[in-house]
Amino acid sequence: MFYFDPTYIIILPALIFAMWASARVDSTFKKYERNYSFRGYTGAMAAREILNARGLYDVGIERVNGRLSDHYDPRTNVIRLSEAVYNSTSTAAIGVACHEAGHAMQYAENYFPIKFRALIIPMTNIGSTFGIWLFIIGLIFSFPMICFIGIILFSFTAIFQLATLPTEYNASKRALAAIEESGILNSEEQQGAKKVLSAAALTYVAALAVSLTQLLRLIVLFGGTRRRR
Repeated sequence: MFYFDPTYIIILPALIFAMWASARVDSTFKKYERNYSFRGYTGAMAAREILNARGLYDVGIERVNGRLSDHYDPRTNVIRLSEAVYNSTSTAAIGVACHEAGHAMQYAENYFPIKFRALIIPMTNIGSTFGIWLFIIGLIFSFPMICFIGIILFSFTAIFQLATLPTEYNASKRALAAIEESGILNSEEQQGAKKVLSAAALTYVAALAVSLTQLLRLIVLFGGTRRRR
């Protein structure tokens, strides 16, 4: 049966890695959200500081519900910070907030990876929603072409994750450089922000690993059905 076959072993290591990465970012954030900055900047204040230093006065900053739901929305040019980040003066919160400001800097400077990622989002949404289902339908009814189309559509998920990696690492690099340049955190406090961002980056590595191994699994299954024909 499709849902119980040996090819699941292909994605199992990536799934374990993803669970570990998620737990690590949560535990790292919890550790450093208790370390408060000496200068007393909140996450929102820190983001505003480094945006203003780069002339990005038009970028808004809003508070949103949820834990670690922080993101930059290029459509509205707004950074949305979670409750654990917006008003917190912890080194963890400042690191996360400045990371999102890093994304705003990327859009302002037309950083290619983030522009490319935004460009393929429609195909990624289609691929992640319909790719697997098309593959299953093709497999059940022995239509190799439908299986192939499903694989192509799903591959956009892996491409999206691949484009996400340099985008996220670059945003963190920009954030840490801006924090140091502005003096928002001292050298010891910067280590906390760096560790939080490094842990968060692992979740994107894990997401790429999961999507690539899932893609590989589909290809293996597709090859198996063709050999049986």
